[in-house]
Amino acid sequence: MPVSRTLGSITVTALTDSEGAFFQPRTQAFPHATAAQWAEADRRDPASVTADGQWWLTFRSFAVRSGDGPVTLIDAGIGPADAPAASWAPVPGRLPAELAAAGIDPADVDTVVLTHLHSDHIGWAVTGAPGRPYFPNADYLVQRAELDAAQSINPGLPAGLIAPLRAAGQLRVVDGATTLTPAVRLLPTPGHTPGHQSVLVSSVDDRMLLTGDLLVHMVQLVDPDLAYAHEEDQAP
Repeated sequence: MPVSRTLGSITVTALTDSEGAFFQPRTQAFPHATAAQWAEADRRDPASVTADGQWWLTFRSFAVRSGDGPVTLIDAGIGPADAPAASWAPVPGRLPAELAAAGIDPADVDTVVLTHLHSDHIGWAVTGAPGRPYFPNADYLVQRAELDAAQSINPGLPAGLIAPLRAAGQLRVVDGATTLTPAVRLLPTPGHTPGHQSVLVSSVDDRMLLTGDLLVHMVQLVDPDLAYAHEEDQAP
């Protein structure tokens, strides 16, 4: 079942599209992490490791809603069985059922923020053949730097994702920090991809940062200087 947290009148709901073991050993994903750092990460987040030491990864989207107003969805999961992430992620995802369990109809979503364009974050954005936006009333927000790099991120993105969104008039390109509502702000956080963005949700004195793949594992909080092997902009 979806898990929610409230910040004043705002509800942020974590929606689990799928979960499964990462496609490579976690020691390859974080090659410089020490045994002590892994032990501390596992102590803080025991659900992220299997009995045989694999990285157990949860693929999530987040729904942000003020009262009973329209929904802002952060990321679009791994998608159905024929989604781009099928080559490595545990498809099909269950996002439609998670949305229903949270009382959200796809038509209630008026904004989809794609933190970046990797395949496990865009799966339900466009579905079917020919591709159509899964959320019929939503603007899909992508940073211009991410859009400019789409071909290098995945050669299939322009035709499979961007063209259908443009044809439907639902692609919205943003440049840098952008205020969506008084409570929701987009913050550029490049590195994992050129146009990666995070979402800051604020209400009075409460704040929540939805980080996309800026943060992927607890070991990065144990030591923020640890390099993740799948960053496009690696530290020199």
